[in-house]
Amino acid sequence: MPHDFASWLPHQDLLTTNELIAVIEAAVSQGIDEIRLTGGEPLLRPDIVEIVRRINTITNPPRLSMTTNGLALARLAGPLADAGLSRINISLDTLDRQRFKTLTFRDRIDDVFAGIDAARAAGLKPLKINSVLMPGVNEDEAVALLKWAMAAGLNLRFIEQMPLDAGGTWSRSRMITADAIHHQLSQEFVLTPIQERGSSPAEEFYVDGGAAIVGIIPSVSKPFCAACDRVRLTSDGQIRACLFSMTETDTRAILRSDLSDEHKRAALVKAFASTIAAKLPGHGINDPSFIQPIRPMSAIGG
Repeated sequence: MPHDFASWLPHQDLLTTNELIAVIEAAVSQGIDEIRLTGGEPLLRPDIVEIVRRINTITNPPRLSMTTNGLALARLAGPLADAGLSRINISLDTLDRQRFKTLTFRDRIDDVFAGIDAARAAGLKPLKINSVLMPGVNEDEAVALLKWAMAAGLNLRFIEQMPLDAGGTWSRSRMITADAIHHQLSQEFVLTPIQERGSSPAEEFYVDGGAAIVGIIPSVSKPFCAACDRVRLTSDGQIRACLFSMTETDTRAILRSDLSDEHKRAALVKAFASTIAAKLPGHGINDPSFIQPIRPMSAIGG
């Protein structure tokens, strides 16, 4: 986000813990078998441990994972694991302290490293690192990031930068593509494809024929929309069939209506069914008519 970003959602617009659990229960009842808590930054939510605990108490609890910037993980990794979190992805785009400060406007890279150590100690695995390479910022760090991840026993994934920035500065012509990342890594390592990615967003490779694995997520240059089986719920209760959806389905209005609990549950189930049925065959980023969503990634959930 830009350093002066101020478009925060009013607290009353956010789903309460009870409302969030009600939506998740409806989703799970319809076959959703994995929940990933993202953001924004999920660890900023003061009830995040309670949310994890509550999700794990619903009928047929889903697999539960999280994506975080790791700044608060040193304090929360243990409680989250105890509450039932099993897997975690940590976003880290650079190993350089000054670059980290430039990117995040905070001199806190040591907190991220401490969070990684805490997550490992808490038994959260697989422990994955998400990195986005950007031109003129960190495009030269692919090899360094992979060497560091391998030495630390971490699973690294590179993600193509997507047009979901709050500043609207994304440019297709300046994006570091999956092929460019693969080429850069191949100058130092032998990358052997593992298998077809199916519905997984990452193309994965064995590194130098060993146990280490690196993933590359080509969301823009090689979209995997046809195999996508994901749906998103924003913190203010909107269901989105795609990161780049221009429409949303409002669950908050259902939850705060005068309907009985039984009719609310039925309406939530219908909301999920209608949203998924209307899922488009692709995001259209590479189409000249593509329009960037109004919501940035921080307000959608990655």
